[in-house]
Amino acid sequence: MTVMASTTLAQPREITESRLRQALRRNLAGYLFLAPWLIGFLGLTLGPALASLYLSFTDYDLLQSPQFVGTANYVRIATADPKFAAAMKVTFTYVLLSVPLKLIFALALAMAFNRGIRGLPLYRAIFYLPSLLGASVAIAVLWRQLFAADGLVNSLLALVGIDGPSWISNPRYSLYTLVALSVWQFGSPMIIFLAGLRQIPQDMYEAASLDGASKARQFCKITLPLLTPVVFFNFVIQTIEAFKAFTPAFIISEGNGGPINSTLFYTLYLYQEAFGFFRMGYASALAWILVLIIAFFTAFSFLTARYWVHYDD
Repeated sequence: MTVMASTTLAQPREITESRLRQALRRNLAGYLFLAPWLIGFLGLTLGPALASLYLSFTDYDLLQSPQFVGTANYVRIATADPKFAAAMKVTFTYVLLSVPLKLIFALALAMAFNRGIRGLPLYRAIFYLPSLLGASVAIAVLWRQLFAADGLVNSLLALVGIDGPSWISNPRYSLYTLVALSVWQFGSPMIIFLAGLRQIPQDMYEAASLDGASKARQFCKITLPLLTPVVFFNFVIQTIEAFKAFTPAFIISEGNGGPINSTLFYTLYLYQEAFGFFRMGYASALAWILVLIIAFFTAFSFLTARYWVHYDD
C-alpha cells in the first residue's frame, strides 16, 4: 500500500514538471527576446535606483566608502538648506508657467491645422522639429545668444526704439527666457492634439451649427470635453518633462543657476551637489525627493481626472 501511494503521488509531480518543461520550451524564444530589456532594466534602471535609495541615507563623496547617517540628509534638506527652497521655487514657477502656455499654444495650432490646409505634412514636420532639437545643447547655446544684451531680440527691439535689457543676466527676466524656450517646443503635444481633433465626429459640429451654436460655444461644449483625454495625457507628460528639465538651465546659466539663483532648477541643483561638491549621498536624497514630487503630481492628476476627463464610456 505504501509503495502504491508513493507511486500515485510521484505521477502528478512528474506530470507537472513535464508540463513546466514544455511551457519553458514553448516560451524560450520569448524569454530570449525579452532578455536584453530585462538585463537593461535590472542593470541600468532598477539596480541604480535601489543603490541611489541606499546612498540617500549615507555620506558619500566617491573617494571613501559610504557612511550610513540615517535620515540626516533629508533632515538637512528640510531644515537647513536655503538653496533647496530656492530651487523648488524656481522649478515650480517654471512648471506652472511653461506647461499651460505650451499646451494652449499647441492646441491653438492643432486647431488651425485641423481646418485643412495645403502642405499639412510639411507644416506638421516643420512645427514638430523644435521638439526634437529643443533639449539639445546647440539650441540652448543659440537661445543664450538670442537673448544676450547684444543678441537678436534686442536688435529687433532697437529697430522700434526699445532698449531691451540683458535677458539672460537680469534675474527679473532670465527664468522667462527658459519658459519661452519650453513653449517653443510645442511640436509633440501639437501632433497629439491634432490626432485627437481628427477623432471628433464632424456631424456633431454640423448639428451644433444648425442649432445656432457659435464657434466659441462649439469649442467649449464639443471640442474641449471630447478632447479631455488627450489634454490629460499631454498635461501629465509635459509636467513630468518640465520637472526634469536640465540642459537649458545648465547651458544658459553656465552651470551656476544664476543670476542670483533665478534659473536654479531642481535638477541643476542636484547636479551641483553630486558633481560639483561630490556630495553623492545628499544628491541621492534630492533625487528621491524629486521622484516623490513627480509621483505625487501624477497620482493627483489621475485621482482628479475622474471629475474632468470624459471618455466614450
